[in-house]
Amino acid sequence: MAKLVVSFITVFTLFTSRSLSQPYQRFQQTWSDIQKISLLTDSAQRATAVEKWLGALKDSNAIPLVEEDSVLFLFQGDVKSVVWMGDFNGWGHDESFKNRGRKIANTSIWYLKCAFPKDARLDYKIVINGSDYILDPNNPHQQWSGVGGGSPNSELRMPLWKEDPELQVHPGISKGSLKSDILFNSKILGYQITYSVYLPYGYENLGKMPAVYVTDGYEYLLPQLGNMVTVLDNLIGEKKIKPVVAIFIDHREPVNRSNNKRMQELAMNKTYLDFFTNELIPEIEKKYPVIADASQRAILGTSMGGLTSTYFAFERPDVFGMAGIQSPAFWTKPQIYQLCSNPNNPKMKISMTSGLINDTSKESRKMKDILAVSSCEYHYREVNEGHSWGNWRNLIDDILLDFFALK
Repeated sequence: MAKLVVSFITVFTLFTSRSLSQPYQRFQQTWSDIQKISLLTDSAQRATAVEKWLGALKDSNAIPLVEEDSVLFLFQGDVKSVVWMGDFNGWGHDESFKNRGRKIANTSIWYLKCAFPKDARLDYKIVINGSDYILDPNNPHQQWSGVGGGSPNSELRMPLWKEDPELQVHPGISKGSLKSDILFNSKILGYQITYSVYLPYGYENLGKMPAVYVTDGYEYLLPQLGNMVTVLDNLIGEKKIKPVVAIFIDHREPVNRSNNKRMQELAMNKTYLDFFTNELIPEIEKKYPVIADASQRAILGTSMGGLTSTYFAFERPDVFGMAGIQSPAFWTKPQIYQLCSNPNNPKMKISMTSGLINDTSKESRKMKDILAVSSCEYHYREVNEGHSWGNWRNLIDDILLDFFALK
């Protein structure tokens, strides 16, 4: 399970107002070396020394160079400008973060010095000449992101960050089955949708099981993004959770996958809720061995899907007794707070997560305070990450354990 973190991010420039202690020795030495190299008067000798210095860092996978809380981003190229863009500056929305690279004199090396929490994990790209977004050519770590699968970003991993082991295929674990891209013609929506269904290994002999309905299902399924099938297989196979049926709803138009309707469907859309309650759930309960009871039925989503999970559960607690809420986009529909403030809401289970670095912690904490005075059984986790699948995928197992753990 991912580690619970409640600290806030602090970003500052290194080496300007503090002396380095022993743990920063490599950082200090690396920086001192390139400064000395830049002062060499023989251009050929200087170029050779630069390549040797950079090569040693590449060979040890030390770009970016990370030590304790400190980061040295590096890029080599004969370009006019270099900027680092990522979760740390809200991909350009946080102008207080100084993300413009500087060039080391007499070299083609550009750098940016930063500091982050020791357990942070952040997506980023390098922007060349103001417009060309590229992956960090010397960083092997990548995290896919974006609606519909998107594309990879480079990934900064601080020393104490760890990938959740449930995301890796465990030896000896029996795999469940996935019925993919099932077409459903919705009369309520007036168009077709597709969904996929995960059934645990040996489900034929397990009787009726709890169900979790997953918005942005394509992304939760994709190994580069949510990789949720692997998490389910591991947790069920290791008897950490009850066997669960998972229904993954795809918001992309079946005949035109580039048309993703999530922003329409997931914006506290009553028609979409009616589709779930009056069409999709009855269809699932007719075809698959799931328990037809709100206390055994969960809704899960991230960002706009996190908003929808909250809306579905509090608008129809008779349908959904559990809501998994990841980095919820509450700011798009602030009326959600009023909906959740009703003291007469029946008891339900809520599992909410947020990143602390240009994510949704402000809005999520406001909702946490509302839940704290309600009858809900809630769990709230914060991590030093941004609004990214790298954040969400690492917390899927925590949410599933909150809902379905074997006592």
